[in-house]
Amino acid sequence: MSTGMATLGEIETALGVLAWGYMHQDGRPSLDNFKRTLGQPEGQRILRERVTLLHCTTEYPAPIEDVNLRAMQTMAAAFGLPVGYSDHTLGLAVPLAAVACGATVIEKHLTLDKSLPGPDHQASLEPEELREMIRGIREVEAALGSHLKIPVPSELKNREIVRRSLVAARRIRKGERFSEVNLTSKRPGTGVSPMYYWDWMGQEAERDFVEDEVIS
Repeated sequence: MSTGMATLGEIETALGVLAWGYMHQDGRPSLDNFKRTLGQPEGQRILRERVTLLHCTTEYPAPIEDVNLRAMQTMAAAFGLPVGYSDHTLGLAVPLAAVACGATVIEKHLTLDKSLPGPDHQASLEPEELREMIRGIREVEAALGSHLKIPVPSELKNREIVRRSLVAARRIRKGERFSEVNLTSKRPGTGVSPMYYWDWMGQEAERDFVEDEVIS
């Protein structure tokens, strides 16, 4: 259901109409009946199964500054339904951003020629542009990935290369105490973690170290 030009109150009323119709309610259609049906658990269930709310700015083409993609999140919170985006902007940036913001559906007009007369053609995509948009959406979906913040397999192989170790800032002789003068951190991460820097301060070196040698 597109929500172009609508307020939250108007969307709520429209959802009541849909719920009433889907449930094949007896009686005369009326605002009171729509509201009552919308408030019933069965009405909410059937809407969750059948309805996606599409945020929309009804202008052709729609100005970027009037898009307000965050309104999708407002609708999702208000109605507990899946949300999507009906796009009338020029280009591909906004529908891709909508997917990143949680859109589960993208509606975009298709034309064979943007120069044709009529209000929609300029804000529509030609076939190759539509293919490009779909490719971009699939990449955004893949990039969204997981909510977990943990190292992923593709980066684990770089951990020892990119992380740092404690190293000798200059030559250190056996028995010399580690200090800010002779201890620093550099790549690779194959030795003692720099997080232990302060624990090593004042300890005696158990052997000689040459400059830039990893402490291990």
